[in-house]
Amino acid sequence: MARRQLISGGLAVVAVVAVLSSVLICSAHPVPGGHGGGFPPALLLQPHFYDHACPQMQAIVGSIVAKAHAEDPRMAASLLRMHFHDCFVQGCDASVLLDADGSGRFVTEKRSNPNKDSLRGFEVIDEIKAALEHACPHTVSCADIVAVAARDSVVLTGGPGWEVPLGRRDSLTASLSGSNNLIPAPNDSLPTIIVKFANQGLDVVDLVALSGGHTIGDSRCVSFRQRLYGQNNNGQVDRTLNPAYAAELRGRCPRSGGDQNLFALDQATQFRFDNLYYHNILAMNGLLSSDEILLTQSRETMELVHRYAADQGLFFDHFAKSMVKMGNISPLTGTAGEIRHNCRRVNHF
Repeated sequence: MARRQLISGGLAVVAVVAVLSSVLICSAHPVPGGHGGGFPPALLLQPHFYDHACPQMQAIVGSIVAKAHAEDPRMAASLLRMHFHDCFVQGCDASVLLDADGSGRFVTEKRSNPNKDSLRGFEVIDEIKAALEHACPHTVSCADIVAVAARDSVVLTGGPGWEVPLGRRDSLTASLSGSNNLIPAPNDSLPTIIVKFANQGLDVVDLVALSGGHTIGDSRCVSFRQRLYGQNNNGQVDRTLNPAYAAELRGRCPRSGGDQNLFALDQATQFRFDNLYYHNILAMNGLLSSDEILLTQSRETMELVHRYAADQGLFFDHFAKSMVKMGNISPLTGTAGEIRHNCRRVNHF
């Protein structure tokens, strides 16, 4: 059962890259579905896909992610979130990176409610892609870059590593409606979130484990304001929110205005990947409604919250397994899609 890899290394980028390159954790079972016939596309993904075509791929991704993290500690959470938001919309195909194509054929997912004014890290992906195009032209997909960058971000912040199955190709389209409707929202009910995960082949264990990604990063005032002032703006604090914590949050998240004010999802260790997220939930200090309902609306999710709070190793094992499983959602493989030259646009534009 143990899948955790001991991660060591100093602050130097060279040391970090060496650590990232040595991560070896067993893969989870692939998610059926995707494109094309024969084997399910997820089965065609494998960790050594670029060993001959671009052996330096993971080192290049790791060094640039490490540099970005050193310059901006928030970037790790941003790159992890980007992978999540990519995979939940037509699979892990880098559709989230596409700008509007100018023809009206599709509208960029960057303008969706979950992504607008909050999804970030695109410049880091651009820098990685440019370096890989120089080293191995027309070889490494943007979708694989996003998947490896997410893994490296978790490792850099002290979390578990895992071996990333590779071989995804990039989409030719994006889906604004999919981004608006398929990505779980902070105010969704637990049954709705469970259904959204199930639609991607992910179960309740995946849901609670992947929610632990909120151990790093921030959220905006607009994403949890209703917990402070009531669903109908009646001034009533959510009864599942610690009153002292609510009072603190109200200081910078007013009833109106301040929508973009940022708050740590885990105040105690904002930039450290650990299991304190689950301790916060148990103390009624979960920032988002979607965090706290894991404790209050289901015995199954409640038990998992208690287990992860008590055993960080178990959380790390389940998180790594669930990240592999999520990364296997409906990939484009073989001749489907393309390898973009520029992650922001398809090749024929």
